[in-house]
This record gives sequence, C-alpha cells and structure tokens, in this order.
Amino acid sequence: MTDAISSILSQIRAHEMRARGPLADAPAGTAINPQALRPDGVDRATGVQAPGFSQTLNNALDNVSRVQHESAELQKAFEMGDPRADLARVMVAMQQSSVAFKATAEVRNRLVQSYQDVMNMPI
Repeated sequence: MTDAISSILSQIRAHEMRARGPLADAPAGTAINPQALRPDGVDRATGVQAPGFSQTLNNALDNVSRVQHESAELQKAFEMGDPRADLARVMVAMQQSSVAFKATAEVRNRLVQSYQDVMNMPI
C-alpha cells in the first residue's frame, strides 16, 4: 500500500513540475510564498504569470482524460490483433489509467470535504 501511495505522490509531483512550465526551476517554496507573487498573480522575480488553481486542475483532468483515451486505444488495438500492442503494454496502460482516475477521484473527494469544512465553520 505504501508503494502505491508513493507512486501516486511521485506522479502528482511530476505533473506539478510539468504544469509549472517556465517556473519548473523555481524552488517549491516560492509557489506558496505570498510575497513572491504580485496581487495579479505574476511572479515578482521572473515576471511570468503563475498558473492558477483552476488551470492546474484543468491540466490534471486533461491528463487523466488523455491517459484513459490512450489506454482505450491500446486496448482496442490489442483486440484487433495489432502486433505492436502486446498484452503487457495494454495491462500497464490500463493500470496507469486506473491509478490516474482514482487519484483524481480522491482529489475531488478531498476538495468537497474541504469545502464542506469551510462552509460549516462558525463565523
């Protein structure tokens, strides 16, 4: 179980690094540091617009959709008898698709729980 969690965390971190784009070399702490960004979301040091939460979430959802689509295409190719689509590749692609979907569902569940926690806070 711990290996699965570590694998998911490493995939999330890798996706986060890809999503940052030009900010990939920036230390992770500057993304959270409120003084590092101007009020309009532009990084003070580089002048690059930092991706927002919605953009990062959309990128993650697009990536999950892409992985699922590729898995389905590979599965279909295997069923049609394509020699390039061997069983091992199909199974790995299906597992990657499954892990990506489960991670996305878990993120959604935690976001909903966080929203409910905030809404139930006393004023």
